Amino acid sequence: MFDKILFATTASPTCDNAAKVAFDLELKWDAKLFIFHVFGVPTRGYSPFVTDVRTGETEQIDPDYVEWVKEEMRNTYDVLLKDSENNVIEAVVGVPHREILRKARKENVDMIIMGAHTRDENVGAARYRAVVGSTMQRVAKAARCPVVIIARPCTTCWKLFSNIVFCTDFSKASDYAFLWAHKLAKTVGARLHIFHASDIGMGSTGQAQGQQEIEERIASAKERIEKKYVSKIKDYDNYGIEIWEGIPYVEILKYAREHNGDLIVMAHHTREIDPKDAVLGSTVEQVVLRASCPVASVNHPEKVSEEPE
Repeated sequence: MFDKILFATTASPTCDNAAKVAFDLELKWDAKLFIFHVFGVPTRGYSPFVTDVRTGETEQIDPDYVEWVKEEMRNTYDVLLKDSENNVIEAVVGVPHREILRKARKENVDMIIMGAHTRDENVGAARYRAVVGSTMQRVAKAARCPVVIIARPCTTCWKLFSNIVFCTDFSKASDYAFLWAHKLAKTVGARLHIFHASDIGMGSTGQAQGQQEIEERIASAKERIEKKYVSKIKDYDNYGIEIWEGIPYVEILKYAREHNGDLIVMAHHTREIDPKDAVLGSTVEQVVLRASCPVASVNHPEKVSEEPE
């Protein structure tokens, strides 16, 4: 299912958790792993100087400096590289998200793996929202393949893969996310958890919803899941359906934790708009920053099976 994987790294400790997942996937799928780092942005035009994205210092770009950066990458991942069988280490100059997307298109990769942030700060910090809005946001928006984001150490991941949590809001983008989640679950023999969080915020009248209204919404959501998703997976019976009411991102995190989720799969956005114009949905953003397992953001129908009806 994964022949080519792009691990986009800052070559710093903030990407260590993502690195472990990337190397695990390379071995499990016998894939080609691209270890890719964009180390500097040109100070102007075709200037021989770049601003290093990690240190903020100005460096003169030449072949020796590029090789030095690549050697530093090898040192950073020396333990993981010992078991790696098919990898390419590359360091380039440019704007990070542009170069990552360019590389992904050029190599036609099946997945991009990234850390959730690029700075050394505590998980859950108030500034996280601003951090998520940078390179990861732009890559997830434009990538033609799923983008898997890792914010914390992954204890199971793909080595002991058994539970995929697919979260839907019934948008078109969620249809694409479902196809990818189902395909992956079927391929690895994992249980597919089809989950919907019914928002208990203000109802259509602007008043708090009563219990009867909540129960009606839950019943309606279950019917939609049966029609929209279950009807498409008659060849796969290892799945479950759950609908919880509450604040969506909170319920998603609780459900994934209680069911030992190895991967959460969500649509990159929820509104019915062109993917290229979409921004990372607030629910996805909150899940990414707090989940104890990787989160896959799906934005395009490419790299999934046939488009749903």
